[in-house]
Formats: sequence, structure tokens, C-alpha cells
Amino acid sequence: MTRIIAAPHTHSTNELVEGGIRVSDPSPWAIEAYGLGKKYRRDWALRDCSFRLPAGHVCALVGPNGAGKSTFLGAATRLVRPTAGTLRLFGVPVSDPAVLEHVAFLAQDKPLYPRFTVAETLRMGRELNPHWDAAVAERIVRAGRIPLDARVATLSGGQRTRVALALAFGKRPKLLLLDEPMSDLDPLARHELSGLLMAEAAEHGTTVLMSSHLLSEMADMCDYLLVLADGQLRMAGQTDELVPAHLLVSGLAEQADGTASGTAGGTAGSGVPAGLAEHHTVVESRVTGRQFTALIRPGGPLPDSWETHEPSMEEVLLAYLRSPGAPPLIAEEARVESKPGTGARTASGTDGGRGAAA
Repeated sequence: MTRIIAAPHTHSTNELVEGGIRVSDPSPWAIEAYGLGKKYRRDWALRDCSFRLPAGHVCALVGPNGAGKSTFLGAATRLVRPTAGTLRLFGVPVSDPAVLEHVAFLAQDKPLYPRFTVAETLRMGRELNPHWDAAVAERIVRAGRIPLDARVATLSGGQRTRVALALAFGKRPKLLLLDEPMSDLDPLARHELSGLLMAEAAEHGTTVLMSSHLLSEMADMCDYLLVLADGQLRMAGQTDELVPAHLLVSGLAEQADGTASGTAGGTAGSGVPAGLAEHHTVVESRVTGRQFTALIRPGGPLPDSWETHEPSMEEVLLAYLRSPGAPPLIAEEARVESKPGTGARTASGTDGGRGAAA
């Protein structure tokens, strides 16, 4: 995977105002979450979510339906009020109205005014955003050969997505939040707009947080990972640190202590060899016929009897999504130790005591 990190905005917080006081020192973190949670009646959609995302990265927000991805994006855009915890963007609480000037959000349904023409839509963007970049917005639209006099209601799904992205990039945000931006596009349009997204982010140092179910394409686009499952953070950190921290191991099923498959954690009788579970973190294991396979975070050398392979990012992500009971893996860079202004340590930010990212 090619890293496309651009130099982040060096003036990130000195343009923001916190509590009426101008902040002079730029924050290296685009997003900081401290014990963030959202409860709907009896159920938690997001619970005890603590991490930090460095500025300048393109980050994939991955998880199954109902994992809490849209809830987190809603909290970051003040569309959802958290039940617990705090959230800061570029060092400033998300509750500060000054933050929204530097954030653009593209929702999954890509809401646009259907009776507006494309030109009127871009004019609206110019009127509403003080840092509007008309050149980049028009370039994105013209690259898709979309007539400026066409009404939004007559556009195809891919064309509407392109116009919506033009609004988002034209705002010149420091943080771009995208909720399933490619879900309604055909493969050719996804490839084209993925290149557009990466090029614009690299050129202007924009931090991008993008939720998606397209795991294989995320591997090519993103250099940072946030994985949610059951409303809790499962993995966080740079892809070139998290993915190499794992190995795929395989061997004869007779080596395993039991016959159960699809387990996580590696306990005796779970189908995982005792030696493997004792010295390594087992994320997922399964037995197929006489073949035993597992994704592990190695805690040391492995016996020669095991065959090992380097997993792809998609294989690692699928294993964590299938095994919510596996110990989470939070890279050191992504951890937060305490809430702002307190000495209390957060509950998130562990990796089960093993792994290269510890």
C-alpha cells in the first residue's frame, strides 16, 4: 500500500477559539476521543471509545452494520450528542461552534437540493463557506463532464456523489468526514473518485476519516485504521504498523487441543493448541477438515512445525470483525492516557499485552 500522508495544516488550532481564548499552539491530533459513548434507551451504540488520530492521515473507519460508525461521525459533526465522554477536533472541544468551519461532512445519502442546478449548488457552497475554493470544486465537477446547468434531480448516483464531493472539498476543510461515500458507485467510478480523493487530500494535507464496507479498496486508499465492533474500538493505528503485527499460521488439526472452530482468545479446549495460546494472542482460529488455521499476534518465535504467511489488511480486518471477543489492538500513537484536564486513565487503549504495536 502506498502511503499518501501530506504535511498536515500547521495552523490547525491557532485559527480556532476555545472558551473565548485564541489557541496559539497547533495540535498534532485531528481527532481525540476520551471515553466517548452514546446510549439510545437501553442500548449503547458507542461505548468507551478512546483514541487519537494524527492530522494529515487518510483513515478508514471500518465495522459491520450497527458497529457505531455513523454514531461516531454524528458526534464529530454535532448531529449526535454523546451520552458520555468528550471529543476534540484539532485540540478544541467539538461543542465549540468555531470547529465546524474547519470540518466537512458527506453523509451516506449525500443530501443535495434536487431542484438546484449544479451551478446553483456550487454557488451555495461559495456563499456559505468563507474559505471556498471555487477552482477545485469546479474541477471536480468538470472532470465528470457534468453540465453546470443540469438539475441535481436529473443526475445519476455517481454524478451526485461527485457534486457532493465537490462541495466537501470546495469548503477546504482541515477534516473531511465521509460516510460510505462510494457505496452507490460502479467499480469504474469508485476507482476514479478514489484517485481524486487521495490526490486532493495529499495536495492540501486534509485529514480524511472515511467509513466503508469496501475493505479491499480501503487497503489502497487509507494509511490509518479505526475498527469498531459492537460499539467498541477494536483496532486503531497506522496500517503499516497494525497489519505486520499479525501472522496467519496453519498446520494439522491434530496439533490442536480440541475440535472447535471460529474461536478467539485461544483457551484450552477451544481448538487452539495450548502452546500457541500461551505465547501468542490468537485473534481468530478455525478447523477445516484436518487443517487448522489461525490469525495471531505473535509474542515470540514459532515452532518450525507451523506454516506462516503474512496476512493482507482485508484478512486482518475480517478476522477482528468475526471475533469481537479477541483482545483489541491499539497502537501507541493512537492511545490516549487520560481525559483532558484530569489524571484519570481511560479504559480503552490496550492490546491484550502482546503485539508489535504495543
